[in-house]
Amino acid sequence: MDRFLSSAVNRIDAKGRVSVPAHFRAVVQKRGYSELYALRCLDRPAMDVGGLDLLDRYEQRIAQEDPFLQTADDMSFFCHGDGTFLKLDQDGRISMTDFIREHTGISAEAAFVGRGNFFQIWEPGRLTAYGAEARARLLQLRQGTKPGERSE
Repeated sequence: MDRFLSSAVNRIDAKGRVSVPAHFRAVVQKRGYSELYALRCLDRPAMDVGGLDLLDRYEQRIAQEDPFLQTADDMSFFCHGDGTFLKLDQDGRISMTDFIREHTGISAEAAFVGRGNFFQIWEPGRLTAYGAEARARLLQLRQGTKPGERSE
Protein backbone atom coordinates (compact mmCIF):
# COMPACT_ATOMS: atom_id res chain seq x y z
CA MET A 1 0.00 0.00 0.00
CA ASP A 2 1.89 3.05 -1.22
CA ARG A 3 -0.93 5.18 -2.59
CA PHE A 4 -3.35 7.51 -0.84
CA LEU A 5 -6.73 5.83 -1.35
CA SER A 6 -10.19 6.11 0.18
CA SER A 7 -11.58 8.87 2.35
CA ALA A 8 -12.34 9.65 5.97
CA VAL A 9 -13.82 12.42 8.09
CA ASN A 10 -12.26 13.24 11.46
CA ARG A 11 -13.24 15.72 14.18
CA ILE A 12 -10.97 18.62 15.02
CA ASP A 13 -10.06 18.75 18.71
CA ALA A 14 -10.26 21.76 21.03
CA LYS A 15 -6.64 22.67 20.23
CA GLY A 16 -7.33 22.77 16.47
CA ARG A 17 -5.70 19.43 15.65
CA VAL A 18 -7.08 16.62 13.54
CA SER A 19 -5.87 13.05 13.17
CA VAL A 20 -4.64 12.11 9.72
CA PRO A 21 -6.33 8.79 8.87
CA ALA A 22 -4.22 5.78 9.86
CA HIS A 23 -4.06 4.41 6.30
CA PHE A 24 -2.72 7.79 5.10
CA ARG A 25 -0.16 7.87 7.92
CA ALA A 26 1.00 4.39 6.83
CA VAL A 27 1.71 5.75 3.32
CA VAL A 28 3.48 8.78 4.79
CA GLN A 29 5.67 6.47 6.88
CA LYS A 30 6.35 4.06 4.01
CA ARG A 31 7.43 6.96 1.79
CA GLY A 32 9.68 8.32 4.53
CA TYR A 33 8.10 11.77 4.68
CA SER A 34 9.37 13.68 7.72
CA GLU A 35 7.05 16.60 6.98
CA LEU A 36 4.15 17.28 4.70
CA TYR A 37 3.79 19.99 2.07
CA ALA A 38 0.29 21.44 1.76
CA LEU A 39 -0.83 23.66 -1.10
CA ARG A 40 -4.09 25.50 -1.56
CA CYS A 41 -5.81 23.79 -4.47
CA LEU A 42 -5.97 26.21 -7.39
CA ASP A 43 -9.58 25.62 -8.44
CA ARG A 44 -11.26 24.04 -5.40
CA PRO A 45 -11.63 24.87 -1.67
CA ALA A 46 -9.25 22.07 -0.69
CA MET A 47 -5.63 21.54 0.31
CA ASP A 48 -3.37 19.24 -1.73
CA VAL A 49 -1.04 17.46 0.69
CA GLY A 50 1.99 15.28 0.01
CA GLY A 51 5.68 15.00 0.70
CA LEU A 52 8.50 17.15 -0.54
CA ASP A 53 8.21 15.31 -3.86
CA LEU A 54 4.98 17.24 -4.46
CA LEU A 55 6.80 20.55 -3.96
CA ASP A 56 9.72 19.28 -6.07
CA ARG A 57 7.29 18.50 -8.90
CA TYR A 58 6.01 22.08 -8.90
CA GLU A 59 9.50 23.57 -8.67
CA GLN A 60 10.73 21.43 -11.58
CA ARG A 61 7.86 22.77 -13.66
CA ILE A 62 8.69 26.37 -12.68
CA ALA A 63 12.32 25.80 -13.69
CA GLN A 64 11.15 25.05 -17.24
CA GLU A 65 9.67 28.54 -17.56
CA ASP A 66 11.51 31.69 -18.58
CA PRO A 67 12.23 33.39 -15.22
CA PHE A 68 11.58 36.79 -16.77
CA LEU A 69 8.03 35.97 -17.81
CA GLN A 70 4.92 36.40 -15.66
CA THR A 71 4.11 32.68 -15.83
CA ALA A 72 7.17 31.73 -13.78
CA ASP A 73 6.36 34.41 -11.23
CA ASP A 74 2.72 33.33 -10.99
CA MET A 75 3.69 29.69 -10.60
CA SER A 76 6.19 30.52 -7.85
CA PHE A 77 3.61 32.67 -6.07
CA PHE A 78 1.17 29.77 -6.23
CA CYS A 79 3.40 26.92 -5.04
CA HIS A 80 5.39 28.94 -2.49
CA GLY A 81 2.95 31.63 -1.35
CA ASP A 82 -0.06 29.31 -1.28
CA GLY A 83 1.90 26.46 0.31
CA THR A 84 2.91 25.56 3.83
CA PHE A 85 4.59 22.75 5.71
CA LEU A 86 2.64 20.58 8.11
CA LYS A 87 4.15 18.53 10.90
CA LEU A 88 2.59 15.32 12.13
CA ASP A 89 2.76 15.15 15.92
CA GLN A 90 3.55 11.91 17.76
CA ASP A 91 -0.13 10.95 17.65
CA GLY A 92 -0.47 11.50 13.89
CA ARG A 93 -2.30 14.83 14.11
CA ILE A 94 -1.83 18.03 12.16
CA SER A 95 -2.96 21.54 13.07
CA MET A 96 -5.82 23.11 11.15
CA THR A 97 -4.29 26.57 10.85
CA ASP A 98 -6.10 29.72 9.77
CA PHE A 99 -4.22 29.37 6.45
CA ILE A 100 -6.02 26.07 5.84
CA ARG A 101 -9.38 27.05 7.35
CA GLU A 102 -9.68 30.27 5.32
CA HIS A 103 -9.25 28.44 2.01
CA THR A 104 -11.31 25.34 2.79
CA GLY A 105 -14.05 26.53 5.11
CA ILE A 106 -13.16 23.78 7.60
CA SER A 107 -14.53 24.29 11.09
CA ALA A 108 -15.39 21.25 13.25
CA GLU A 109 -14.42 18.35 10.98
CA ALA A 110 -11.94 17.71 8.19
CA ALA A 111 -12.44 15.30 5.31
CA PHE A 112 -9.44 13.49 3.86
CA VAL A 113 -9.57 12.03 0.36
CA GLY A 114 -6.87 10.04 -1.39
CA ARG A 115 -5.63 11.19 -4.77
CA GLY A 116 -2.99 8.56 -5.46
CA ASN A 117 0.35 10.28 -4.94
CA PHE A 118 -1.10 12.92 -2.63
CA PHE A 119 -4.25 13.50 -0.60
CA GLN A 120 -6.61 16.39 -0.13
CA ILE A 121 -8.20 17.97 2.93
CA TRP A 122 -11.73 19.37 2.51
CA GLU A 123 -14.62 20.68 4.52
CA PRO A 124 -16.85 17.56 4.55
CA GLY A 125 -19.93 19.16 2.97
CA ARG A 126 -17.90 20.69 0.17
CA LEU A 127 -16.22 17.34 -0.52
CA THR A 128 -19.62 15.64 -0.72
CA ALA A 129 -20.84 18.26 -3.21
CA TYR A 130 -17.66 18.02 -5.29
CA GLY A 131 -17.89 14.21 -5.31
CA ALA A 132 -21.45 14.38 -6.64
CA GLU A 133 -20.38 16.84 -9.37
CA ALA A 134 -17.40 14.68 -10.38
CA ARG A 135 -19.55 11.53 -10.56
CA ALA A 136 -22.15 13.36 -12.66
CA ARG A 137 -19.47 14.51 -15.10
CA LEU A 138 -18.08 10.97 -15.37
CA LEU A 139 -21.55 9.53 -15.86
CA GLN A 140 -22.10 11.95 -18.74
CA LEU A 141 -18.85 10.80 -20.32
CA ARG A 142 -19.85 7.17 -19.92
CA GLN A 143 -23.19 7.90 -21.56
CA GLY A 144 -21.50 9.74 -24.40
CA THR A 145 -23.04 13.11 -23.63
CA LYS A 146 -21.38 16.45 -23.09
CA PRO A 147 -21.73 18.27 -19.77
CA GLY A 148 -25.11 20.02 -19.72
CA GLU A 149 -26.65 17.72 -22.39
CA ARG A 150 -29.25 15.16 -21.51
CA SER A 151 -28.99 11.57 -22.62
CA GLU A 152 -31.98 10.10 -24.45
